[in-house]
Amino acid sequence: MKIDPKNPADLSAQIAHAIRDAIVSGELIVDERLPSESELAQQFQVSRPTVREALKRLAAQSLIRTQRGASGGAFVKRLSYEDAYTQQITTSTLLLSMNEVSFDTACEARYALERACAPLSAERRSADHLATMRAEIFRQSQPGLTDEAFCASDVAFHRALVDGAGNPVLSYQLAGAVEAMQPLMNMITFTARSRERIVTLHARIADAIEAQDGEDAGHGLSALESETRALAQNVFAARALVAREREVNSEGSPEDRT
Repeated sequence: MKIDPKNPADLSAQIAHAIRDAIVSGELIVDERLPSESELAQQFQVSRPTVREALKRLAAQSLIRTQRGASGGAFVKRLSYEDAYTQQITTSTLLLSMNEVSFDTACEARYALERACAPLSAERRSADHLATMRAEIFRQSQPGLTDEAFCASDVAFHRALVDGAGNPVLSYQLAGAVEAMQPLMNMITFTARSRERIVTLHARIADAIEAQDGEDAGHGLSALESETRALAQNVFAARALVAREREVNSEGSPEDRT
């Protein structure tokens, strides 16, 4: 494991990256104890606080765990599916909230992946998956449901559809799309959307899944995508118009500037 002291990048980040590469490559294996802080400081020719910061970075990524006591230290952590799933959601949420990924790009990816799950879910879904979808449709139909609760129900419906495919890799890949993208999509479109239309499309998808008709479930998802894109386009256009009007008003008339 090496770093480049002349590299302008943060030394602690370089150290964390070097150790991470060693873990990924198998040079450091699960449950293996890392060298002590002083040993790592000597190896990388840096101070112990710099090493400590690098270890904090690795712990935040769930790559290592620390243990106190005589037999303590930092150890390579066995990454669980649950940890990876949570990290996927967090990363996707940050990318979207910071506008690193456009709404249109996120929408395209999310529905393309979900359509890939539809035939598998139609074939493999359990009674529990279908019951969850039905329960969420009923919940979404309630007139007093808040926007926040409707959003949570929307996520639960699509999560059941994805998990019904019985493929943990697909569930992981769609974690960011459903758990992170869906709430943000809802936040953007909730003022313009028709709950009745969404409930109707959800019912169509659930009916298709129950009938083991993956093709029609995919068509239902495509219709939902078109609905979402159209709503978002209208919302963005309205926001742009308001922003333009504010800009014009802030500039003032020629008489105001003289």
